[in-house]
Amino acid sequence: MITCDSPGLAPVDQALESLLNFVQPKPGSATIALADADGRVLAEDIHSSLNVPPADNSAMDGYAVRAADLAAGDTLKLAGKSMAGHPFIGQMKAGECIRIMTGAVMPDGADTVVMQENTEVAGEGLIRFPHPAEQGDNVRLCGEDIRSGQQILASGRRLRPADLGLLASIGIAQVSVKPRIKVALMATGDELVAPGQPLATGQIYQSNSFTVGTMLRRLGCEVVDFGIVEDSASALRAAFEQADSAADVVMTTGGVSVGEADYTKDVLESLGRIDFWRLAIKPGKPFACGHLPNSLFIGLPGNPVSAMVTMHQLATPMLRRLAGEQQVMAQRLTARAAEVLRKRPGRTDFQRGICSYDSDGQLQVRAAGNQSSAVLSSLSQANCYIVLEQQRGRVESGETVTVELFDGLLL
Repeated sequence: MITCDSPGLAPVDQALESLLNFVQPKPGSATIALADADGRVLAEDIHSSLNVPPADNSAMDGYAVRAADLAAGDTLKLAGKSMAGHPFIGQMKAGECIRIMTGAVMPDGADTVVMQENTEVAGEGLIRFPHPAEQGDNVRLCGEDIRSGQQILASGRRLRPADLGLLASIGIAQVSVKPRIKVALMATGDELVAPGQPLATGQIYQSNSFTVGTMLRRLGCEVVDFGIVEDSASALRAAFEQADSAADVVMTTGGVSVGEADYTKDVLESLGRIDFWRLAIKPGKPFACGHLPNSLFIGLPGNPVSAMVTMHQLATPMLRRLAGEQQVMAQRLTARAAEVLRKRPGRTDFQRGICSYDSDGQLQVRAAGNQSSAVLSSLSQANCYIVLEQQRGRVESGETVTVELFDGLLL
């Protein structure tokens, strides 16, 4: 275990592994309507009780036939029709065909569908087939998508639109989901002012509750916004105690670096336990994690970009674990650096980048602008991180680098 007393900086990967071991899923579940389940985390494995499709059906508008009846130029007798929801009743005989629509059940005796564009009307009740057909053409087989008894979704999956459709397709109207995580979010710093209020000398507008708060909501958390907390021991203690009784997680932005007016560490140590403090990540070296009596504490840096990067790279995997969600792998690719990237060895650097394809169709990346941890405009313009390894230094134009594409929490 790496603690705040460990010398030097903790490598990001090592710290994250310990952080994840530090968190246990929140117990409990609730049954909700499928229509309300988007973005919720499944609390149980889902198995299908039926085949999808439930019967062989047509993939095209056309004619159901027996492939053995067809040779180039053959003419078959039209014996009826099969419509979606209104199947043909009876047995299709040799030398016959059935008019069929997309999704309609295949008639007994038919094994192939010929598209209507490949047929001709040869007379009253007669259809000509100028071309032969392969047996099984344009037929969707029973259970081709899902077999009865098959597991289709696993516990811990965060449900997406396609998942809801999948569940609906097997007749499920309600699902059991994990409880939402409630996060009490507060910003610390006497220099902070809420947007819409006048600024005095030395003050800045507080933005972290809008960036981090939005990321939390996109992650499916319920956010209790405590606003701006006065940077004093008494105010922090009162806010922590109130938040601890109201939420699963207490999260702060600011107050986690070692400074004269940063009281978070001292107050937290008097109430609970700190486990992480200084990490080899840029931006975002100061990062705190601990426990209050009833909740998990996560302390993010106050600089806007540092807060978002540590929220994304460190706090998000912890919150996914707490929510009982399967961990999501970041989409990382290699790209060519389109320009010089400045870096000093010592910390893993998550630079803001813009990925694009060059004239040869190769992935390239350039910096999105000023890389200062206080400059939010470059993060707003970026579509990826340029992930530069801890011991790597300056990157020359043309070198290969790793890029991590932004996901739905950032885009």
